Amino acid sequence: MSEPREPLCTWSEPVREEWIDYNGHLSEAYYVLVLGRATDAAMEALGMGPAYRERTGASLYTVEAHVRYLDQVGPGELLEARTWAIGGSRKLLRLWHELWAGGSLRATEEVLGLHVDSGRVSGRAASAPFPDDVAALVEAALTEPGPEAGRAIRL
Repeated sequence: MSEPREPLCTWSEPVREEWIDYNGHLSEAYYVLVLGRATDAAMEALGMGPAYRERTGASLYTVEAHVRYLDQVGPGELLEARTWAIGGSRKLLRLWHELWAGGSLRATEEVLGLHVDSGRVSGRAASAPFPDDVAALVEAALTEPGPEAGRAIRL
């Protein structure tokens, strides 16, 4: 793993009116929606974009995620998700997302993705190792996790 550096990728999206809940803030489900789009951007940056998925029938499946809601997001704000690859193996990718708005960190999400062959080609869905080219991109992107990664929920 390399020294901490710039994010692997960023994703920006404005808060939509229909995402605002009865408390006047971004509803929790939409934090996850935007961070899911950030995962898609990371997949693209690591060679697993739409063309890869169409060609191979393989993709990342989220098998675990931990979201921390740190501050409220109001109507009309511009969200920016910054993503780092903080761990990986032959079949697994660990991502760290930070969700920013107005210069303030609003949420984080740690995601564990499993590389899965959907079975479109083989007839049976199963975990599969990353192809060599994708594995090389993952390895090159890896950076040390920050101190907030790997946290458990506690009182």
